Amino acid sequence: MAHRTPPGSSASHASCLDLWREKNDQLVQQAKVAQDSGLSPRRQQLAQDALEGLRGLLHSLQVLETQEQLKARLEHGLRGLWDSVLHVSSLLPELLPALHHLAGLQAALWLSTDRLGDLTLLLQTLNVSQSGASEDLLLLLKTWRPPAEESDAPLTLQDAQDLRGVLLTAFAYRQGLQELITGNLPRALSSLHEAASGLCPRPVLVQVYTALGTCLRKMGSPQRALLYLVAALKGESTWGPPLLEASRLYRQLENTAAEIECLELLVEALSVAHIPEAPQLLIEVELLLPRPDPASPLHCGTQSQAKYLLASRCLQTGRAENAAEHYLDLLALLLDGSEPKFSPPPCPPGPCVPEVFLEAAAALIQAGRAQDALTVCEELLSRMSSLLPKRPRLWEDARRGTKELPHCSPWVSATYLLQGQAWVQLGAQKEAISEFSRCLELLFQATPKDKEQGPASSCEQGCTSDVALQQLRAAALISRGLEWVASGQDTKALQDFLLSVQVCPGNQDASFHLLQTLRRLDRRDEATALWRRLEAQTELPQENAAWSLPLYLETCLGWIHPPDRETLLEEFRTSLLETRDL
Repeated sequence: MAHRTPPGSSASHASCLDLWREKNDQLVQQAKVAQDSGLSPRRQQLAQDALEGLRGLLHSLQVLETQEQLKARLEHGLRGLWDSVLHVSSLLPELLPALHHLAGLQAALWLSTDRLGDLTLLLQTLNVSQSGASEDLLLLLKTWRPPAEESDAPLTLQDAQDLRGVLLTAFAYRQGLQELITGNLPRALSSLHEAASGLCPRPVLVQVYTALGTCLRKMGSPQRALLYLVAALKGESTWGPPLLEASRLYRQLENTAAEIECLELLVEALSVAHIPEAPQLLIEVELLLPRPDPASPLHCGTQSQAKYLLASRCLQTGRAENAAEHYLDLLALLLDGSEPKFSPPPCPPGPCVPEVFLEAAAALIQAGRAQDALTVCEELLSRMSSLLPKRPRLWEDARRGTKELPHCSPWVSATYLLQGQAWVQLGAQKEAISEFSRCLELLFQATPKDKEQGPASSCEQGCTSDVALQQLRAAALISRGLEWVASGQDTKALQDFLLSVQVCPGNQDASFHLLQTLRRLDRRDEATALWRRLEAQTELPQENAAWSLPLYLETCLGWIHPPDRETLLEEFRTSLLETRDL
């Protein structure tokens, strides 16, 4: 257009505008046909052609800007330009509809790039007719009233009033989600209700309902939360976020069966490949929303993360056979390269890959599949063998008092512990004792990560903390002690139980096993003194109970838990009274 008419004359401006409008109206009509054509290949081609044509029009306008040297007007920045334009519009009211339309596009750009301060100032300027300048962006959007466009105005795909509705819904949802993350639940609820009442396409409405469900669950209204989650899933069960939130809600309600079912559906939903959509012709709410970060309740992670949640909850709730199968599926995902990087799930702290192996082995042992557990342990050891110090170096480090061992040593120790338990299940007592001894040999060289080495990850903190190492040592000592008991070697068992009480004073299981051994060895005075201490501790919470231990370690500790500690204390009390009577 610039080459057809010389710039600088009113005739050239009129000619350019006429040509622009003719082409604009043609492209808008073409785009509307594409919108009405469903998801067919024809729609995709029409939409692509319309977008290319509109880009060409934009390029033509930029040529005109260069000829008119508009860059000089931008010296004061975009906000300064808006102030100037809006001032001129007060003298030319016929420009107002177009300027409000343009302001809506500017607002969409600023909202998507988090320039909320500039957006607030723009809306304050647009709302000059109101008394007082509010700084509440949501209120400014609600009170913004774009004037209607003239009937002879150029065709548009999306008018200013529609843009206002999209902006209002998008900002209300963004604000509600941020308030939810920061814990301001009443304000979150209000903003999310505002978003739900606006222009919400189905995918956005699902997200809003899910966020409302999360908010109401945290506010102590699980039944109201459930209504929103049911609405989010109505007619479509492949939405990940509401399924994850529903599992959290059912867990809070202690409905384990429903929780597990939601997690199973979540895994299935995340395995569905999404069909690519046609090019977007309008500014939709989705375009103005940030991607969910891990802190968001709408972040449901990957298929492997969902699979881990399912497997771990099955293990925690006594569904050992299901847990074993899910862990094996998860390991297959991790080992075939389809999930090259396994990060923590959306419920921190999450596991590292070695801990997934350890939990899988624990689940297999729990399910009575000891041989499969040994296979998993061998695979883990082969992957960490290059990081493990050779035996001569380990003994030399111990002799010199060196504290620096590879971080993997607690995981390797735990692997030996689980291999020992697998051999116990297979009835191979000699192999079990050997594995427990290897575990202890390595464990007593391990120390928590030195502060000088820098901050540890959440996974490292979980497996190398003082409490975790103490409980791991106690578990290995008790496990080996129980094998000595089974083979009739109470004296050796006594040594392990005594040491387990020393290394982990808060572990009452060690004390109960020690009490039983002292009774069998007829060491009455020591047994009586220990019994009195245990009697005094029964009403107190167990030390370190508030600490979170790795799931594989919690599972292992459950295997060595005395079946009925209260009965044991009562039997000892009775035998003590009978002895006194004699």
